[in-house]
Amino acid sequence: MKKNIAIIMGGYSSEYEISLKSGQVVFETLNPERYAAFRIHIFKNKWVYVDTENNEFPIDRNDFSVTIGTKKINFDCVFNAIHGTPGEDGFMQGYLDLLNIPHTSCGMYQAALTFNKRDCLSTLKPYGIKTAASYYINQGDLVDEDNIVSKVGLPCFVKANRAGSSFGVTKVYKKEDIKQALDIAFKEDDEVIIESFLDGTEVSVGVITYKGEVKALPITEIVSNNDFFDYKAKYLGESQEITPARLTREQEEKVNKVAKQVYEVLRMKGFSRSEYIFKDGEPHLLEVNTVPGLTKASILPQQAAAAGISLSELFENAIEEALVND
Repeated sequence: MKKNIAIIMGGYSSEYEISLKSGQVVFETLNPERYAAFRIHIFKNKWVYVDTENNEFPIDRNDFSVTIGTKKINFDCVFNAIHGTPGEDGFMQGYLDLLNIPHTSCGMYQAALTFNKRDCLSTLKPYGIKTAASYYINQGDLVDEDNIVSKVGLPCFVKANRAGSSFGVTKVYKKEDIKQALDIAFKEDDEVIIESFLDGTEVSVGVITYKGEVKALPITEIVSNNDFFDYKAKYLGESQEITPARLTREQEEKVNKVAKQVYEVLRMKGFSRSEYIFKDGEPHLLEVNTVPGLTKASILPQQAAAAGISLSELFENAIEEALVND
């Protein structure tokens, strides 16, 4: 009998359009002979099932079900394709866990922790994970530009602490520009992380649980045509994403080891994609994504393809892992 799979997409953040694309790819890819797939749009003002004619049916949030005509449909598993809040920060995970509905993403705590860049990096540092020098500031705090520059140097990156897809990120070259960069970051979040600039090769490493084992996928090298790997570089083709990355065997082994360590230390499940920059031959962690982009052009699917894993195998494995581990 077919499993009913709810593919949740959209969300409440600036990333909702990318999420809708990811969710649509999952919907089009899942084998209809094995799964009955349902597109579920999650927005602040509505949670709805959207059928192939684009008719909308409200989700009953009491049990995450949908009624179509006289038929009530419950879901065997939720495929999480929401980038940002509430799909990547723990809220949906907690809600689904309370309802005992299996889902493809990591646990509530892991999602909340990794979505908070400051807390995640602080948690991993005692395990020897190298990171950039950083400075934390909250909205309303006194801004001491001299103190910031003495701690992280110039150029530096000013980042919204809890945002994805490079929203709220500015590369700052002059002390006088820090204030404006903070204003941009505070539009996305009321917490900011300011990090030193690491000049080196940037790579992205996908780690997944595949057929019961933690597996590091082939590494992607990021070469941005812009000043850094910003939104345009990520989504508008203004970068080169080279898989497998042009690394030495030693570099490859080092970053794979660190990426798997991060996954295991944090007790992750499902997909993860972590970003690193090599400085003095050592990979320095930038951030961890737990609901990475899933379109055909996205990095994780590219890495899976290089490992000989098709999109359908990647997505269906995620569902089967969720069902087994529930």
